[in-house]
Amino acid sequence: MYGATIGACSILPFDASTNQACAAFLPNDRVIPEYLYYFLCSKKEKFIQDGVGGAQPNISAGYLKKVEIEELSLNQQKQIAATLDKVTDLINKRKQQLEKLDELVKARFVEMFGGISDSKRYPYKAVKELTDVISGGTPSREVSEYWEGGTIPWVKTTELQNNIITEIDEYVTEAGLDNSSAKLVPAGTVLIAMYGQGKTRGMTGYLGVEACTNQACACILPSDSINQRFLWKFFVLSYDNLRDMAKGGNQPNLNGNIIKNYPVLCPPRELQEQFAAFVEKTDKSKQQIQQSLEKLETLKKSLMQEYFG
Repeated sequence: MYGATIGACSILPFDASTNQACAAFLPNDRVIPEYLYYFLCSKKEKFIQDGVGGAQPNISAGYLKKVEIEELSLNQQKQIAATLDKVTDLINKRKQQLEKLDELVKARFVEMFGGISDSKRYPYKAVKELTDVISGGTPSREVSEYWEGGTIPWVKTTELQNNIITEIDEYVTEAGLDNSSAKLVPAGTVLIAMYGQGKTRGMTGYLGVEACTNQACACILPSDSINQRFLWKFFVLSYDNLRDMAKGGNQPNLNGNIIKNYPVLCPPRELQEQFAAFVEKTDKSKQQIQQSLEKLETLKKSLMQEYFG
């Protein structure tokens, strides 16, 4: 198993062959597949740490053969697997509920406005015609006074998960803000990740508090020309299209000009506000489901720790 896929586990519900990068654990009369699956999942971080190699670390079949597993009775194994199955099933149901709410928002948008990037009902305007777009900056990590004791929220692209941002991982000081290109932006600002690993590029956030950001965030400031929640969800729904506009070689990026010139659908303000009100209701439901999901994921982690150490 290689790179980011090290330690990824699954149970095959049917007979199948695998490629050379997969280690297959065959069932026997001493361990049930479900118990073995959860055990291996619990060791994923260790497998990643133990990976050997340069640019693409890997673990070998020989390494996996030496991994020790506590040998419990089949009845104990079944009880553990059944408990974890129940929690996993609830986690999957919560994720499905979140996906359905996202689909509902998209369906409502298309119903009201005729489309996302191809509507014929209303005109499109470039972002720069509606409001200002700025980017942030990062105070030097080598200067402790820019970070220690900081009280000003500083948002990174990894925190943009198409979410309302009220809790921030890091804070900078006034000195850090004054001695960098970071800028304070108000609550209601729409943030877009211009670059980042994996799915990050094109992800959004809606600032629920005043904050500054790093240079990889495009900050679309609030404006009287458009409802900000409408604008935010428009960009959430435009994720794939926006990503396709990125430029560059191995790791394409967005930039400020792409964001400033991106065409935004502009229906009448009254309809924007109706849609924004609908979004606010669904977001409250999503928040409740997300909180339940996080509790279930925490429960699963604690159970995995209890069962497998």
